[in-house]
Amino acid sequence: MTAPAEQRVRHRRRTTKRRALIAGASALGITGAAIVTTTMLSSAGAASTWPTAKGSQAVSSTIKVTGTYDGKLKKFYGSGELGGSGQDEGQDPVFELADGAVLKNVVIGTPAADGVHCKGTCTLENVWWLDVGEDAASFKGKSSSAVYKVIGGGARNADDKVLQFNGAGKLVVTGFQVENFGKLVRSCGNCGTQYKRTIELSDIDVTAPGKSIVGINTNYGDTAKLSKIRIHGDSKKKIKTCTRFQGNNTGKEPKELGSGPDGTSCKFSSSDISYQ
Repeated sequence: MTAPAEQRVRHRRRTTKRRALIAGASALGITGAAIVTTTMLSSAGAASTWPTAKGSQAVSSTIKVTGTYDGKLKKFYGSGELGGSGQDEGQDPVFELADGAVLKNVVIGTPAADGVHCKGTCTLENVWWLDVGEDAASFKGKSSSAVYKVIGGGARNADDKVLQFNGAGKLVVTGFQVENFGKLVRSCGNCGTQYKRTIELSDIDVTAPGKSIVGINTNYGDTAKLSKIRIHGDSKKKIKTCTRFQGNNTGKEPKELGSGPDGTSCKFSSSDISYQ
């Protein structure tokens, strides 16, 4: 019997090479520095810009960040105990951010392990995942006042979740790009400790294939607000916008309740979503 995708079980990523969607339009400017980019047009026709890494660094043990860490567009990839790119639960991250930390100008390559963990309020600015491992980033703060910001950047090739919201507080994502993914943001559906979570997504480019932009648990009071969402290459509108679940704290598969705007939990209108 196939185990539910949301449960904390161990399984491996398919070994077949997945299609990398590479898109482009113009040079990318972050914090005043000119960044050399690879510029192409994706098969879906979405205009976006992905950076070319400036050097690379193998990471064999988690880099713990307090304050601000500027990677200067270097590519970091896992090695040794961090050398996995599968979907095994419980992997260690490449970067772990303390409460209040900032991670910026980083490219996370392959293997990606469990990407980035935020232990509390954090900011991810211009962070790029070329091939998502277990998750791209997980937000784990326990305070309802925690605020997690993802500003710019993007992620490709996620078998399941890109941004995993396990903790309490508010997640704000702006100017982000996602291509070939399962779920862009998921409020944990079956964590042992559950919280009310607030999610805001704005100025987002979503390129098919993908399953869902955001998933929330209405029974815990979660809300998601969407604006300026541009979906590329999905003429049949298969990608769900905002999916509502009945979450639990027992590890069982959450029950899907519906999707689309409802004015209460999924806060947006049809004008906030455009198809390119």
